[in-house]
Amino acid sequence: MLPGEPVPASAPFATSLDVDNQPRLLLVDDEPRLLSSLYELLKGRGYQLTTASSGSEALAHLSRLRFDLVLLDLRLPDIGGHEIMDFINERGINADVIVMSGEVGIDAAIGALKRGAYDYLRKPYAREELLNTVSNALKGRRLALENQRMANQLENSEKMYRYLVDSSPDIIYTLNHEGRFTFVNDRAYQLLGYSRDELLGQHYSILVHEEDLERARYVFNERRVDERASRNVELRLKCRGGNSQDRTFNTTLMTISLNAIGMHVPDQEVRKLEFFGTYGVARDITDRKRAEEVISYQAYHDILTDLPNRILFKDRLGLAVIQAKRKQTELAVMFIDLDRFKLVNDTLGHVKGDELLQLAATRLKACLRKGDTLARQGGDEFTIVLPELRDRDDARVIADKFLETLQEPFDLDGHEVHISASIGIAIYPTDGESIDELLRHADIAMYQVKAQGKNGHSFYHTSMLDVSHQKIALEQALRRALEQDELEMYYQPQIDALTGRIVGAEALMRWNHPTRGLLSAGEFLPFAEENGLMLPISDWMIGALCRDMLQWNATGTDHVRLSLNLSPQYLDRGDFFEKMRNALVRYGIAPSQIEVEITENICIRNPQYAIEQLNKLCQLGVSVAIDDFGTGYSSLSYLHRFPIHTVKIDQSFVKEIHEEGGHYPVILAIISIARGLGLNLIAEGVETEEQARYLRSNGCMTMQGYLYYRPIPLPEFIKSLRTQPTLFGLRAIQA
Repeated sequence: MLPGEPVPASAPFATSLDVDNQPRLLLVDDEPRLLSSLYELLKGRGYQLTTASSGSEALAHLSRLRFDLVLLDLRLPDIGGHEIMDFINERGINADVIVMSGEVGIDAAIGALKRGAYDYLRKPYAREELLNTVSNALKGRRLALENQRMANQLENSEKMYRYLVDSSPDIIYTLNHEGRFTFVNDRAYQLLGYSRDELLGQHYSILVHEEDLERARYVFNERRVDERASRNVELRLKCRGGNSQDRTFNTTLMTISLNAIGMHVPDQEVRKLEFFGTYGVARDITDRKRAEEVISYQAYHDILTDLPNRILFKDRLGLAVIQAKRKQTELAVMFIDLDRFKLVNDTLGHVKGDELLQLAATRLKACLRKGDTLARQGGDEFTIVLPELRDRDDARVIADKFLETLQEPFDLDGHEVHISASIGIAIYPTDGESIDELLRHADIAMYQVKAQGKNGHSFYHTSMLDVSHQKIALEQALRRALEQDELEMYYQPQIDALTGRIVGAEALMRWNHPTRGLLSAGEFLPFAEENGLMLPISDWMIGALCRDMLQWNATGTDHVRLSLNLSPQYLDRGDFFEKMRNALVRYGIAPSQIEVEITENICIRNPQYAIEQLNKLCQLGVSVAIDDFGTGYSSLSYLHRFPIHTVKIDQSFVKEIHEEGGHYPVILAIISIARGLGLNLIAEGVETEEQARYLRSNGCMTMQGYLYYRPIPLPEFIKSLRTQPTLFGLRAIQA
């Protein structure tokens, strides 16, 4: 064996050209001299050489090593060259064969060529002929290998492309110059329900929604080139199953233009290109569009009633004003506020309140004409625009319909509820030519209705501005009253019916108005409730009461209990309890000397929160009284659930007592309830001896009213404490 043995390879059917770029040659000849001469001829030319002097040795090498080229002598002592070539073919050995033979017969050459020999050289061959044949064989092999690599890459690239295209979340397609599908990926079936075979050859219009066809024709038929070849269009595509399942797609299109040799060269001049078709990618944006539609709808509609909100209402009113101006017609703007809604909401809770708003909105909407707009401004307020009025009576008729339909009772899960409405009406252009003017004047007219007793409608008039300005002035004056210490606390004593002595006092606020004189709480506190002034006023009241109590306690009457009325707004404020406790600590007032009066509606408005707040007060030592008991909607269960210590009989029931020997069942029932639950009892509004005797004879021993005292300022109250009678029946000082 001659030197040049190669290192064995792991893939016997591979070629060495793709491993180390050194061709491997197997030299097979049974004549040692010729084999050595061949070896010397090829040595040093960049080949790895292996020699075999017999057929069996050649087969052994071919079985365990790989070769690029076999130089084979046909005449071998044991196995012929043809048999070796058969072995190579049967085993699929990837090696070219150059046959070298001394036979002159044609059959040997034909046999070799049939078996795939690269070339056939007759001995003796010329040196250059052999070298050229070997070189050409290896060059051809390299070319074949490179072609195979390219073919494999193309095949792999095509497979990868197919996989990526079919795995794409988007529909990828191509159209020919007629607009017919020449390719579409599998995503079309997943999203639209149409298979590839159903779409190939079909025109794109079979998928496009009828309303979008014109836009589709424009973009698909516009044959752009250069940087304008790509464009986007939003189209609705039909799904198998009907238009109700249409989906929206954002489609990116690119014109496919070919030059004279069939190459896609988008930057060539238009005259040199031939339009071939369209390549497109359609991305499903249905869910995004639906989400955008929901967001857009919610931005312009009230979620609770599904009515337009104030933004959309102003937009529609603006359009209506433009049309009215163009046509020189009138339009009406209505502002509706539901009367007694707050009472229902506080009594039955916000859930029932929301249900009532929905029912009321449905009734109002049923009264409108086509083209009218009903909107919810917020809370229990609604606005309406009535375009193209013939005259004011059109607006009056609709307002009367509103009032009539709202007068019918509402059934809220067994609760029969009655409400009404206050309606203000402003007419364009008489009452204003801008949106804000019309709304403001309709609002002013609505408040005029409320001031006159509610449940009606009123057209705006310029005289109403004076009333509106008065309200603004009142708000400013009330804010100034806090700053300039114009508020003062008065006290109405509560009398023990057996001894005639003062056992308590109810604190009542007064306003020393600089021009209108002394105003009672009923003349300004409701306004303060509506305009957000109740919280600072209540803060002032807590401090003022504590300072006053320091003075009356100094008279030695620290057993006299103070009752103060608590606003629902103040109770709802989170820091109410802390403010109360801090004030009592600061001024050294015993909590047991304080009794907080609440109305029944506080208990019903937000029961759990009210219970928590009142329990905190009781733990502090403050007692709780229910004011105006029997006038609201509370039930006996509230007296069990809430930490109540005192029940006050409302003066409306006391006024009904005209005879000492009469029968007044409501009074008797309240007294019986208080006695049964072990609660203190106070009668309000006692003005006559008959009322006092009736109450006393039936078990109510604490009274408050003009029969004994009117509300009096602190100096007179302290004087009354010092000079109060020691015998029952003596009259105390009256203010």
